[in-house]
Amino acid sequence: MCGIVGAVAKRNIVPVLVNGLLRLEYRGYDSAGLVVVHEGKLERVRSAGRVAELRQKSANTTGQLGIAHTRWATHGIPSERNAHPHMSRNLIAVVHNGIIENYEELRAELSEQGYEFTSDTDTEVIAHLVHSHYAQGNLLLATQTALSQLVGAYAIGVIAADNPQQLIAARKGSPLLLGVGEGENFVGSDMSALLQVTRNVVYLEEGDVVEVNLDSYRIFDEQGTEVQRPVQISELDNDSVELGEYKHYMQKEIHEQPQALANTLESVCNSQSLVPGIFGAEANSIFPKIESILILACGTSNHAGQVARYWLEEIAGIPCTVEIASEYRYRASVPNPNTLVVTISQSGETADTLAALNHAKATGHGYTLAICNVPESAIIRQSKLRLLTRAGPEIGVASTKAFTTQLAALFLLTLVMAKVRGRLDEKREQQFLHELRHLPAAMQKVLALEPQIAEMAKLFADKHHALFLGRGMHFPIAAEGALKLKEISYIHAEAYPAGELKHGPLALVDKDMPVVSVAPNDTLLEKLKSNLQEVRARGGELYVFADADTHIHASEGVHILQMPEHAGFLSPILHTAPLQLLAYYVALQKGTDVDKPRNLAKSVTVE
Repeated sequence: MCGIVGAVAKRNIVPVLVNGLLRLEYRGYDSAGLVVVHEGKLERVRSAGRVAELRQKSANTTGQLGIAHTRWATHGIPSERNAHPHMSRNLIAVVHNGIIENYEELRAELSEQGYEFTSDTDTEVIAHLVHSHYAQGNLLLATQTALSQLVGAYAIGVIAADNPQQLIAARKGSPLLLGVGEGENFVGSDMSALLQVTRNVVYLEEGDVVEVNLDSYRIFDEQGTEVQRPVQISELDNDSVELGEYKHYMQKEIHEQPQALANTLESVCNSQSLVPGIFGAEANSIFPKIESILILACGTSNHAGQVARYWLEEIAGIPCTVEIASEYRYRASVPNPNTLVVTISQSGETADTLAALNHAKATGHGYTLAICNVPESAIIRQSKLRLLTRAGPEIGVASTKAFTTQLAALFLLTLVMAKVRGRLDEKREQQFLHELRHLPAAMQKVLALEPQIAEMAKLFADKHHALFLGRGMHFPIAAEGALKLKEISYIHAEAYPAGELKHGPLALVDKDMPVVSVAPNDTLLEKLKSNLQEVRARGGELYVFADADTHIHASEGVHILQMPEHAGFLSPILHTAPLQLLAYYVALQKGTDVDKPRNLAKSVTVE
């Protein structure tokens, strides 16, 4: 969940480290730090604040070998003493992403050996452990030996004061990649940190340890055998991770949704028919065997799965269950070998979702499909089938374009399963393809409502609680809207199916409780109108995101945002954008940090 950058070069690498951390703050921003080797000594700079503060504190620091870290706190409160890098006897320095599960046992053993601990973190045991094996001066061997004693997940970078041109890095359960330069090399938690220096990258595999030098590198697998990993050229560019004309990454990424949807749907929308092969070569043989679908995901991705359940059961006629990934693996479930297990993750490294996938496979589920935004991620590699959501980098912690592209991918899955099961004739298939081709343009029309939503958000400036209502396949969209509002504005928000209002939540409704409703022009509209009347009868203030022709009119206490059109089954995708914009502009009213909300990080690589 933290961000790591490392470099070895013939130039001062402190700017590289700091700029890399700025690109990785979405992974954690409780504290930050760096350490370099300078004239045979470790020089460490740490800050309990953001990377911008670290940049100021390290302005006079120089070195040609170093590692840096931005933290999301697990063990120990956010503070300078708990900030990485951690050091052992001014000789070994370590940065770490992940959790060491046996750190208490190791800490006790190392304390008996005379090592002094100065932090509350689990990471510090790694530094002392490497030091305890460094008697021969072989940093690679010392690190490999230390790693063999660790239980848990990690991505680490290690340097030694007496070895000014060597960096050791390793990964197990947390992402890490190697950036290959000319006469210099780098490591980072993701590509965005390294775009400033190289586009040539090696994606380290599970258990890999890499020895990084100025002009070369060597990679060893978990058994210690030297291996070759391919060098790939990243398709990302610096513009994709720059703010450009926008105030925040979240705003930028909301407006990138039409293009992200077009990119995700490109291969399908340019064809005349849907084929299973878009999910991988084996899909042709697997999909006809599928009797049910199990979707595993967390947070926003789980909301995407909940929408997909409505689609899959109504359009494809296939039973679908959606599970919270962090709960699924801890209960006794009844596996069906003919179930397709679908995992959804923006990063593809979400620890709970990966663990749930592995649990499903261990119980006998052999058919697995990953929907993910990162092609080289663990969840892609560990799944039999896959579909990439080509949303591009998503920097803002609150997910936006990743969510809508996940929905688009899940709709494609729905249509392909319907076709395989004989529930999609050619005429209906062509109609759905036409609607998908129109989706980016329809999203652009919705985003044009931004000024109206910004005005509506001003009415939330003094609010502390909100209810979100939806019915049918729009209830998960209401839940996603509530999640966005609480994530970035810190307003307590809950979502309910509108029919549940009278079964408890109505007790909360008064003039100070805004009630936000998703109101598509569908078969449940009249039911929803009755639910909204229940709110008005109790003096509640309504904010209704209504399709055209819903005949819901603005009045005292009823604020209407009129959507441009009704999109049928694709309506949940379009109704998402105004709720994202509402959360964004309410957060601006509240003065919160939109892109980096407190206590959160984007890529949740710990359980």
